[in-house]
Amino acid sequence: MLAYRFRVTLHGVEPAIWREIEVPPGYSLWDLHVAIQDAMGWQDYHVHMFRFQKPGSSEVVDIGIPDPDLPPGSDSTLAGWEHRISDLFPAPGAVAEYDYDFGDGWQHDVSLIAVAPRATGVKYPRCTGGERACPPEDCGGIGGYARLLEVIFDPQHEEFERMRTWLGGGFDPESFKPSEVRFDNPKRRWTRAFASDH
Repeated sequence: MLAYRFRVTLHGVEPAIWREIEVPPGYSLWDLHVAIQDAMGWQDYHVHMFRFQKPGSSEVVDIGIPDPDLPPGSDSTLAGWEHRISDLFPAPGAVAEYDYDFGDGWQHDVSLIAVAPRATGVKYPRCTGGERACPPEDCGGIGGYARLLEVIFDPQHEEFERMRTWLGGGFDPESFKPSEVRFDNPKRRWTRAFASDH
């Protein structure tokens, strides 16, 4: 059996916030979405979308969650749970854009860096590397995150206490340990999100 190793890098934040994850080859794009959420530290509160550029053209394919309020066939977004990673990431070097929370506008590069034999006795998916904490949900995108960091490192700032309260205490932007990542079951996540709608 094989494992697909991906590197996920958040756009627009320096130093880079990134994760390396390995997932089974039978994963769908929905399954990969759940693994990215868990590895990055997002809470999966918002809409997401994968964007793939068709080889040899400028056409972009959007894969995520089709809008249930649109008439069948009128939404160009394909359902992530109907498409396998092995079809969309055919070989190392394949890349997609992963957008999360269209309001805050978090964009990530998702690159397939290797397809390798699974390690014996290892449970997949797993996080094998990464650096820096994920920005808090709903902090206002890249600009809001930069302001958040400015405030929490300045105890004299007028918003210092309010921001710490909003964060629920301290926040260390440098803190990340791959060994502490816990992955949810993507089928269970799908059932919680959609079972009552389908």
